[in-house]
Amino acid sequence: MKQTRTMGAALLALTALGALGLASLHGVAADTPSAAPVVTVHGMPPVIDPSNLYSETGPDHLSEAVRGDLARIYVPNLRSNDVYVIDPATFKVVDHFKVGHGPQHVVPSWDLRTLWVANNDERHSHGSLTPIDPRTGKPGAPVPVDDPYNMYFMPDGTSAIVVAEARRRLDFRDPHTMKMKYSIETPQCGGINHADFSIDGHYALFTCEFNGSIVKIDLDHRKVAGYLKLRMPRTRFVDTPAGNARGATEICSASRGMPQDIRISPDGKRFYVADMEADGVHVVDGDAFKEIGFISTGPGTHGLYPSRNGKFLYVANRGSHKVHGEPHGPGSVTVIDFATGKVVNQWPIPGGGSPDMGNVSADGKTLWLSGRFDDVVYRFDTETGAVSQIKVGEEPHGLTVWPQPGRYSLGHTGNLR
Repeated sequence: MKQTRTMGAALLALTALGALGLASLHGVAADTPSAAPVVTVHGMPPVIDPSNLYSETGPDHLSEAVRGDLARIYVPNLRSNDVYVIDPATFKVVDHFKVGHGPQHVVPSWDLRTLWVANNDERHSHGSLTPIDPRTGKPGAPVPVDDPYNMYFMPDGTSAIVVAEARRRLDFRDPHTMKMKYSIETPQCGGINHADFSIDGHYALFTCEFNGSIVKIDLDHRKVAGYLKLRMPRTRFVDTPAGNARGATEICSASRGMPQDIRISPDGKRFYVADMEADGVHVVDGDAFKEIGFISTGPGTHGLYPSRNGKFLYVANRGSHKVHGEPHGPGSVTVIDFATGKVVNQWPIPGGGSPDMGNVSADGKTLWLSGRFDDVVYRFDTETGAVSQIKVGEEPHGLTVWPQPGRYSLGHTGNLR
């Protein structure tokens, strides 16, 4: 039977974990930089530093394509069907506008010229993508697209990959017009959700939220290469009191783990998979497609964001195992050292909270996260962990910070390289 532990004891354990320099529950080997060049797929921008694929996303690597863009935080609010716009300089909401039904994520395009709001119209059939012009911060006419829960882009920029969660399918579309090109069915991936791509662009790993597993997609041959069931840890955090006063906005099963966001290590050798039920991060060897470790972080582990220098992974712990959690839960951010796989910091939210998804500012000094159950956005100081918050719409989800450094976007809330 699964054991539980209190949040207070767990936070003390995590603090000790970082202080003592202990690794994960299963053990994770340190990164070993490799000087060998990476042979990428045709059309994909080259990997400049094989030991740090995030080398081109540092603060001094803003593309010319984004230099005229407004500095803004774009927040999609799932229940109020709108986007709030925050000026990070003044920490004030400066605009908001209606979009399609059920906005889930704000996704930067591969060429960095459009921000797409993914409105998946859950349980209905009128999904759409709303374009935002990042130079003006204003929305354009929505494009009808079936079930766009999330969206990614092929590493060579030739296709947008619409994650049709309810259809258990990946739709490859023209990255500008969104006209359908072809699909890859993923029948054993219930709740196909978040993704990241191998360092060379030959494959991607997608999480299967409702199956407690991940699926490997062979992008060269346009097919499923396999499924991997993730192991649940022997212990996890005590859940917060349940409640569902808001009404359902998503369908979810939490009986076999609940993998969420996924990010690749700087050297491309491992993938980190956030699991909202397991309360931590699975570590997966993507090439061998096997689980090699687990790092305990906090209740409701959800979002993953690398620091601008590629040294740390910020882990958002939403504070509940439930899709419809209560406000003011034991939400926090855990900081993992990429090189050692060790927890080096734990940032709780005073008074409780529900940090979900977002990204790091261009200068790397702040981490912006939506407060899913608290209708706020959090701004964390990445040096001290100090947090401030601002009120937004109802049930904020996959916000993006813009502009961000990098040459091109692989999608989601800004998986740039």
